[in-house]
Amino acid sequence: MTDNHLTNLPFSGFDLPETLSRGLADLGFTHCTPIQAQTLPVALTGRDVAGQAQTGTGKTIAFLLATYAHLLRHPVIQAAGNPQPRAVIMAPTRELAIQIHKDAEELGKYTGLRLGLAYGGTGYESQRATITEGVDILIGTPGRIIDYHKQQVFGLKGVQAMVLDEADRMFDLGFIADVRFMLRRMPPPARRLNMLFSATLPWRVYELAYEHMNDVHLVQISPDRKTVEQVSQCVYYTANEEKLPLLVGLLRTIDPRRSIVFVNTKAEAEKLRMHLVANHLRSAVLSGDVPQIKRMKLLDSFQRGDLPVLVATDVAARGLHIPDVSHIFNYDLPQDPEDYVHRIGRTARAGAAGDAISFACERYSFFLPEIESFLNYKIPIGELTPELLVSTVPPSAEALREYRSQHSKVHGRPNAPHSAPRRRPRP
Repeated sequence: MTDNHLTNLPFSGFDLPETLSRGLADLGFTHCTPIQAQTLPVALTGRDVAGQAQTGTGKTIAFLLATYAHLLRHPVIQAAGNPQPRAVIMAPTRELAIQIHKDAEELGKYTGLRLGLAYGGTGYESQRATITEGVDILIGTPGRIIDYHKQQVFGLKGVQAMVLDEADRMFDLGFIADVRFMLRRMPPPARRLNMLFSATLPWRVYELAYEHMNDVHLVQISPDRKTVEQVSQCVYYTANEEKLPLLVGLLRTIDPRRSIVFVNTKAEAEKLRMHLVANHLRSAVLSGDVPQIKRMKLLDSFQRGDLPVLVATDVAARGLHIPDVSHIFNYDLPQDPEDYVHRIGRTARAGAAGDAISFACERYSFFLPEIESFLNYKIPIGELTPELLVSTVPPSAEALREYRSQHSKVHGRPNAPHSAPRRRPRP
């Protein structure tokens, strides 16, 4: 961990409520990151902010501090009817919502404000019961939040602060209609504090900000550089059959204490995990098919260092704040350049250093020019030496039979050939 990602502006320079200052001190936070230094002076005065900065630069603490301060300094809006949260924080994924809730618990533990968490996949009745009892800050994914709202579990007339995190991902996942539904049922933008944060701010997000925010102040940190400087990137040009030997060779060379390997499909993730295990590399799969309870156990094991390699689809590309991820591997290059940015943003967080290694294979290499165009620079090319292409052991026959059986249940045919990847339409 280094301090060169911080500014000279201390949190003590803000007129924060004492309970928030204590929370910051317990977390060991003394100075602002650039996104915090430029958004907090605005948001703490009650003005709306749309912030763009690279992943892992402190956006969550920025909007949590502003939200807590706003609620602590303003009286409760009296609204009749169902319980009325005073703030709503929406995130596109369960993992991100859970992480925000965890950060909010730690930062606001002395404030006395009550937190609620709402996300799909598990805990439907327990989450509902917590919200029914009344919460000050409701954090969650749009689908589950809107579900409870339509059941009249809570109302929105008492909302004094609203946060959209990873707003561009809301569009990608099809949540934006639900988000607009929620925003239209809150008090008018001029009567609440509105904050929008993301690692990228395409024009569709600008439009959302100007439609549902009041005199929004735009903050962009290094907008021409999509990734943090502490990420060391390289790309290897490989044949399809060289990818596995190269990955195993690199993992053995670098001693992967905590690495995430990204692939584009769930089937490829499970297949790759089998090969890694067969070659004595402990790994597990994180994809949309993994039940939420199991997913959280995997993440806990990964964070503790018990599981050195996580094979993941883009469900893990955003919202996971895992300390000290040393390496990110793009085993498959993503089809969307923004996904590349968010994938490699899982490493080099909070000023730490990290490595992002990509494979430009025969199947996915034609996505590389668009990625480099989006980044505004060429990714350095790694030297593919014979020493890195190690001999690998295939999975056992039993493991292959289990994989084919599971793949057959999902796709209806166990040995279907791979088709050429289809480019996702850009919204």
